[in-house]
Amino acid sequence: MRFILWWYAVGHRGRFIYRKGVLQRLKGWGKDPLVAVMCLIELVGPSRFIHFDPKTGDPVGAPHPQAWVQVAAVSREQTRNTMTLFPSLMSKHFIATYGIKAGAELIRANGGRQRLEAVTSSYRALEGGRSTFVVLNETHHWIRGNNGHQMYETIDGNATKKDSRYLAITNAYLPGEDSVGERMREAFDKIREGRALDVGFLYDSVEAHPKTPLTPEALRIVIPKIRGDAVWLRVDTIIQSVLDITLSPARSRRMWLNQIVADEDALFGPENWVPLYVEGATLKPGDEIVMGFDGGKSDDSTGIVAIRTSDRVAFVLGLWERPDGPAGDGWEVDRSAVDSAVHDAFRVFNVQGFYADVALWESFIEDWAATYGEGLTVKAEGRNAIAWDMRQSLQRVTRAHERLMRSIFDGKLGHDGDLALRRHVLNAHRRVNNYGISFGKAGGRESPRKVDLYAALMLAHEALYDLRTRGKKTRARTGRGYFL
Repeated sequence: MRFILWWYAVGHRGRFIYRKGVLQRLKGWGKDPLVAVMCLIELVGPSRFIHFDPKTGDPVGAPHPQAWVQVAAVSREQTRNTMTLFPSLMSKHFIATYGIKAGAELIRANGGRQRLEAVTSSYRALEGGRSTFVVLNETHHWIRGNNGHQMYETIDGNATKKDSRYLAITNAYLPGEDSVGERMREAFDKIREGRALDVGFLYDSVEAHPKTPLTPEALRIVIPKIRGDAVWLRVDTIIQSVLDITLSPARSRRMWLNQIVADEDALFGPENWVPLYVEGATLKPGDEIVMGFDGGKSDDSTGIVAIRTSDRVAFVLGLWERPDGPAGDGWEVDRSAVDSAVHDAFRVFNVQGFYADVALWESFIEDWAATYGEGLTVKAEGRNAIAWDMRQSLQRVTRAHERLMRSIFDGKLGHDGDLALRRHVLNAHRRVNNYGISFGKAGGRESPRKVDLYAALMLAHEALYDLRTRGKKTRARTGRGYFL
């Protein structure tokens, strides 16, 4: 059975002691020593269930004869949090009993038949490994940009083939980063809500109540409950950090209260977007839709979003993003594929309006407008029926964006649960100007946290708004004529 354990709390109330005098006793050391002890038990201890004792009824275990334990992280520094603990946990008796040969990143036991090692983000090197137990360290840092997604998929594949186990530990993730930690939390929520099959997730989370105030009085009560037995964390010191106005309250809530919260300047959090999910929503041929398009060339993503006019549910019709790692070197969007997707949308669906940002895509938008513009019910204001230039008027963009925000906050927009759209929506950050609130990427234009699908959603939503306020239905041509 595979195990996923979410470890929000910096400590844990449990104790793990294996053969008194063999492993040192743990008390108030937090999660890393606890995980280190589990690794050592997997390495040489009775980690596999054999049977129940007929006299006492207690479970009886046996060591794995070829135990292969891995401590995995996306950087070498993260593995050291666990690996540096092993020398202090192994007593002389333990070392002598199991013939331990210890190194900084590799520990062998019983003549090399069992091994414990640190591994990092080379997911290709991990593929096919015969690991029996893997620790996934700090999965809130496992994102696409550092190959964290591929690492997790490879580890899960290895565990499945060998019927092995893995354990994920993490702190509270940043919503919208699409980290492995975030994906695990979402999967657990779906299982708990009955929207996904229970595949054996064991999930443990210690979080403060969402409405916990950041006051000294409240923190003195809450922090001891969250820290568990990690008594080395001083409450007064943490309170000073939380109350430091130079530090983000959202960061303090994630770090010390284990709460899932977005940055202060993020437009939306999961609590705004997740409830808009429409279970079972699918876009069917012939559905009446409006579309939005935001295009890039190499770094920025290119996306097409549709909103069905009957129920205002949003769907992603296409997304083209630069791959991470070496595969992204010199990458440019496949413009022919994007062009085909637009033509397919007009062929399959009943498109009432289509607003497209023109930057870098002028010639294509001219062609799309020449081909389909005349048949659109609602047309963009400008040189053609489709071009909606987001560079021309800050006031115009801001007004359109505020209309989208209000629809989201009021629950007047739905979505089909697309993870890419969710990521782009949660990546959108507040940008205040003289006309109101617009949006941008966290960290500036060069940030890898893309918002292009959110921009496409805004344009589709604006087309829907115009359709409802000024659009006039056109009667479809039947091909029949009448003569008197």
